Amino acid sequence: MSGLNGFATCSNQKVPAFLEIHDIAGLVKGAHEGQGLGNSFLSHIRAVDGIFHVLRAFEDPDIIHVDDSVDPVRDLEVISAELRLKDVEFMERKIEDLEKSMKRSNDKQLKIEHECCLKVKAWLEDGKDVRLGEWKAADVEILNTFQLLTAKPVVYLVNMNEKDYQRKKNKFLPKIHAWVQEHGGETIIPFSCALERNLADISADEAAKYCEENKVQSALPKIIKTGFSAINLIYFFTAGPDEVKCWQIRRHTKAPQAAGAIHTDFERGFICAEVMKFEDLKELGSESAVKAGGKYKQEGKTYVVQDGDIIFFKFNVSGGGKK
Repeated sequence: MSGLNGFATCSNQKVPAFLEIHDIAGLVKGAHEGQGLGNSFLSHIRAVDGIFHVLRAFEDPDIIHVDDSVDPVRDLEVISAELRLKDVEFMERKIEDLEKSMKRSNDKQLKIEHECCLKVKAWLEDGKDVRLGEWKAADVEILNTFQLLTAKPVVYLVNMNEKDYQRKKNKFLPKIHAWVQEHGGETIIPFSCALERNLADISADEAAKYCEENKVQSALPKIIKTGFSAINLIYFFTAGPDEVKCWQIRRHTKAPQAAGAIHTDFERGFICAEVMKFEDLKELGSESAVKAGGKYKQEGKTYVVQDGDIIFFKFNVSGGGKK
């Protein structure tokens, strides 16, 4: 997080936010039917918030490909189709269960959910991912309970060799770009796994020197920040003489719920949040200067936490005025 060190120098410890990433491999044609351990891997995808879709965009005879050739657009088509087919299978089971329940009950909510499921199934069978649809608020509320694979946000990571990454040219990239634009236009980030591995194996000073000499830089900071944004995460800071800590929360989270990310007592006994912006602190140099400049605010329960806020929470739990 650029700039964090700027106000953390007075604290003994710095605790950054983190993005937890799981490597899920093995998706081949027929995965939705169990091919290539597909069911196991697809269940892992169901448990995540978003997907980094890593595309091979380099040729190397020493690194085999399951289809014996490198064609990232074909890989995109295969994996996207497998995710959709698994969602269709899920929706078919859901519709069947709802129809059984509707025979036993006249609950209006069952009918609403059934109509939603029919729309989603038709959308998927038309070759379109759920996240790209324009759904009503009532539909979204239902969809959020399904954890559908094609509803998850996607960031496309194009893995190329170091030479192509350095010169910012790759023969596969235009075709990948065209495909992505036709299928939602989500973010594409070129990177080089070979470069990242080499940079990780040397010291920070050596890595900085290498990047400067070769006019190249790691893509990891951009990948992490884009991943945060894609799944609607932001971060806020708490700071004191002993520790500066970064907390991640969902965008649009209000102050009491943000306090609850630290401890449930903070949310339960929330009184107020004293807030200053990181950019204001960076510009003015100290907390006292921020206060003197009238940029240190006291916010209540309806305050929506903003990315980069520095917050001091006041709370009170029953049995004593803990603050």
